Amino acid sequence: MEQLTDAAAEVFAETGYAKATTNAIAARAGVSPGTLYQFFANKEALAEALAERYQEQLRSAHEKAFDPAAAGLPLPELVERMTAPMIEVNLANPGFKALFTGVDLPERLTAPTRALHEAVVGRIAEVIRTRRPELPADRVRTVAVVSTQIFGALLGTVVGAPAAERSRWVTELNRALVGYLAPVLD
Repeated sequence: MEQLTDAAAEVFAETGYAKATTNAIAARAGVSPGTLYQFFANKEALAEALAERYQEQLRSAHEKAFDPAAAGLPLPELVERMTAPMIEVNLANPGFKALFTGVDLPERLTAPTRALHEAVVGRIAEVIRTRRPELPADRVRTVAVVSTQIFGALLGTVVGAPAAERSRWVTELNRALVGYLAPVLD
């Protein structure tokens, strides 16, 4: 079954969810379409299984990334500590972006995505509140949302960069976040 979800991740990453077919996924896995259908009723069922796997990995990354106890670190170190685990999850899972940022997904797949996004915003807000407890709640949420948007906007560049150039893009992502957060958190 993992062979099938791994193949689905690759096909989703290459073609997007909408253009992916169960035949392409089966071929990538080296099995017949009939074998695929023994385990998964359709493409959506494969995507759901893959999304569950990603959600577990994200929960683990969140624990590493968004520890309120780290809120007192120097801002560049705090930002790096928050971005590194999230970048690792994306690099390790080629189909992640297709399933969690795709606009062509069925509602059953987008609901967990929205919940994960809100969880990230909430975890960032918790770090901000710990560092600056006097900030109004609406300002904390705004800063958390904008931070996730900055991260999301540059993540594709980081993940898509050749390995030899990736650290340069990670540095720029972190600089952008530090630049945005410094007036609020320092």
